[in-house]
Amino acid sequence: FTAHHLGAKAIVAMTDSGATALWMSRHSIRIPIYALTPKVATQRKMAMYRNVRPLLMDTSADRDTALDQAERHLKSRNIVQKGDVYAITCGEPMGAPGGTNMLKICVAS
Repeated sequence: FTAHHLGAKAIVAMTDSGATALWMSRHSIRIPIYALTPKVATQRKMAMYRNVRPLLMDTSADRDTALDQAERHLKSRNIVQKGDVYAITCGEPMGAPGGTNMLKICVAS
């Protein structure tokens, strides 16, 4: 809902298990969902989810560093460009199982 009303170019889920991407895929979202994971098995599983484009990416345990890494990864693949709005989700603390508890709206720098 938030990403749609803000005109986001992408929704990004940083996930270890793929659960967040699965929940998002259950909704009819017209914005592409990019699921960033460090695990090959999770990437393969998420390839079956509707409107989810899983990408492998190693992430830092530090949230701010991981968010910067995610933006660089998206820009290197021409998913977002400078000035594009995107929504990103992750769980804190990073790498700990138990769910997503953060949503950040970003403008690509």
